[in-house]
Amino acid sequence: MSNPPETGTLPGLRFRSRFPLLALILERFLLSLALLLAVSVLIFGGIEALPGDFASTYLGQSATPQAIANIRADLGLDRSVVTRYFEWLGGAVQGDFGTSWASKNSVSEQVGNRLGNSLFLAAFAAIIAVPLAVGLGMLSVHFRNRMPDKIINVISLAAISLPEFFIGYLLILWFAVNFGIATFPATVFDGMGFFDRIKTIALPTATLVLVVLAHMMRMTRAAILSVMSSAYMETAELKGLSAWRAIVKHAAPNALAPIINVVALNLAYLVVGVVVVEVVFVYPGMGQYMVDAVTVRDMPVVQACGLIFAAVYIFLNMLADILAIVANPRLRHPR
Repeated sequence: MSNPPETGTLPGLRFRSRFPLLALILERFLLSLALLLAVSVLIFGGIEALPGDFASTYLGQSATPQAIANIRADLGLDRSVVTRYFEWLGGAVQGDFGTSWASKNSVSEQVGNRLGNSLFLAAFAAIIAVPLAVGLGMLSVHFRNRMPDKIINVISLAAISLPEFFIGYLLILWFAVNFGIATFPATVFDGMGFFDRIKTIALPTATLVLVVLAHMMRMTRAAILSVMSSAYMETAELKGLSAWRAIVKHAAPNALAPIINVVALNLAYLVVGVVVVEVVFVYPGMGQYMVDAVTVRDMPVVQACGLIFAAVYIFLNMLADILAIVANPRLRHPR
């Protein structure tokens, strides 16, 4: 005898019960959009609250109130904050961030050129850092409480303790000044070949790798050690499986969800945290572009860079949540 249809069940609950994975992915996506909208309000409002403005900086101390008022009217700064926010948000959704107040060029075009350089630097650093961090974490677990583990922990603690600008200056001193085997500043030209670009970004890449490698490695080690204390790992060892094979075949796959989270967070840092590294190495990326815009109070550029950085960070966190849910079915049915 068949059960009667559930007429009182809401459509959303029926969709969640039939497609739990798709419902969770859709929920994460909508939450990310809501968070990005809230961040856009904070970015626009925070920049508006800063003291001073572009007109006063551009004209200098000898500017008359009438001249400042004329420039503010030309830039549309005499309108209400709410009106300007919705105009800016509507343009940003369409990929139009307005015109730079300082250079009079399209912000979207300039951001497109700079963003490619930043992503190239971050991607190359990630290609080196992620497999190296996971491998060192597994190696540290294999030799836990022994000399290799202690050496890896000491080096990782030292790398975490040093700020990225200090590491960058040390690398410049050693490899560019003393030995002359690296290029500084790390200038990337449009017509430069792939291998020439790799050579010019060697020092900033090494700085980013050292900054994120230690954190990813330690979190990988902690996640695998947590799995190693499970009963099925003891069963695998009792069956005669070697320690290294047990880590690779059983422990690492079951620790995949926290490893994915920490890798995604550090990838987000690679994109967002390049600001300091780009300034240190005079690298023509988004970070350097935003710092230059802050200096002259070019607000459309600052707002565009801030929103793009926030969007990348939120997207990578959303992607980490989705991959963790896919990798660990238990996360699809929270208690």
